[in-house]
Amino acid sequence: MQKRRWRSFCAAGAAALALATGTVQAGPTDDTLRVAMAEEILNLDYNYTTKREYIILSQLTDATLFDLDPVTQEYKPSIATGYAWADERTLDVTLRDDVTFHDGTPLTAEDVAYTYNWINDPDSESNASGVVDRWLDNAEVTSPNTVRFHLKSVYPLVLRDMANRIMIRKTGTYGEGATIDRDAMASALIGTGPYKVVSFEPGTELVLARYDGYFGEKPAIGSVVVRNIPDIGTQQAELMSGGIDWMFKVPLDLAESLGATPMAQHLSGPDLRVGFLVLDAGGYTDPDGPLTNVLVRRAINHALNTPDMAKYLIGGSAQAIHTACHPAQFGCDQGAAAYPYDPAKAKALLAEAGYPDGFPLELWAYRDKAASEAIAADLTAVGIDVTLRYVKLESLNQARAAREIAAYFGTWGSGGTADTAAIARIHFDAESDRNLSGDTALADLVLSAEQTADQEKRKAIYSEAIGKIADQAYWAPLFSYSANYLVSPHLDFPLDPDGLPRLQKSSWK
Repeated sequence: MQKRRWRSFCAAGAAALALATGTVQAGPTDDTLRVAMAEEILNLDYNYTTKREYIILSQLTDATLFDLDPVTQEYKPSIATGYAWADERTLDVTLRDDVTFHDGTPLTAEDVAYTYNWINDPDSESNASGVVDRWLDNAEVTSPNTVRFHLKSVYPLVLRDMANRIMIRKTGTYGEGATIDRDAMASALIGTGPYKVVSFEPGTELVLARYDGYFGEKPAIGSVVVRNIPDIGTQQAELMSGGIDWMFKVPLDLAESLGATPMAQHLSGPDLRVGFLVLDAGGYTDPDGPLTNVLVRRAINHALNTPDMAKYLIGGSAQAIHTACHPAQFGCDQGAAAYPYDPAKAKALLAEAGYPDGFPLELWAYRDKAASEAIAADLTAVGIDVTLRYVKLESLNQARAAREIAAYFGTWGSGGTADTAAIARIHFDAESDRNLSGDTALADLVLSAEQTADQEKRKAIYSEAIGKIADQAYWAPLFSYSANYLVSPHLDFPLDPDGLPRLQKSSWK
């Protein structure tokens, strides 16, 4: 009944808005795709940003040496035409000869070497520095169309990093010495991607136009306008009135309700993001605390009704998971130990561990409040006295860095990379404050997977690591996420299996 009333409200609201608004109509009439994003867009240079919104924009405005095929998970040429290993620490990359920047300047091998060497320079302070610092010694121009990458050590994920993170800039873009300008591309971006920047008002609006000199397949839609609209209700009203064509991170109930009307399509697809509880097995908050006991950690896993959380709170294609990685990722062995929802078993394990009456637990969370409350309720139901601390992400990060968190509900999207490496290193490196396991042998094992180019060996290493994490219940894995979109009925927006929105693939019906 409530859903029917909501749908009626949507239809009536749309009619009123269509009459009242004087805004430009989105859609194929002017061949302009109008997009809404809640996060403020303040810097267009993905070499100096993070977050999913900036990844989406970089796919429009920039190009990398290689591309990841989201279906096959293979790395294909982009700015590069191919590569060859001179030895296990020397990679030669050959470049296309028809790539130009948005100002018409031809891209050269010098530009590629400059970009990588700059980002690898501590003075760059680039958000991408940590990616190349793992493996890059230096990049060297070896001919007009080849660049040689000298590696610090064997590193099997070089192509992944080249495909995912480093956006090529013209030689000298960021200056040098006393004239360094890290914001050189923040607002007046000159990239090599399918769209070029026409205008940009930080925090308000970005206007892009199809770049006719783009070397790859030209996008079907001529222009893209990205509007910062923080309020989801305002986004909804704009979609209903025809002011925008596309919105994402849509709450499931809204997506289903509005998608059931003629005014919008609800699209739901897979996402590599997973949710999990990280437990202080290492005793950082309390050396003798209950979470240092593996029986307690296993009890917590059994206490959580993850299938219902996935189905009713996340929805769409979300599924319960039992591993510290996404099942679609390379190396994510699904043969690892699982802890089915079993409150009675959880209570028995707590009693066996010496906590028949439970214990107090401060649980931190920063997103998905309904899921956070469900987790707290499930743990409370087996006798654990949970205090839920629902905070801003910044507060959680600070407390975690200070080792003040015994348990927290976290999520990780792996940057859309279907490889266990994209989640394992950041969460189980011995130096990461996200790693609460206290298991140095596990940390060494995880890092060893990045020291061999043998894919079968890597797979075996990750299988062993994921198995140990499950056996010791260092995490309580929860669920995968589902990406929910609302789009105009006129728009054909294909969904890729890695959950990364690629607006450049859109077209009009």
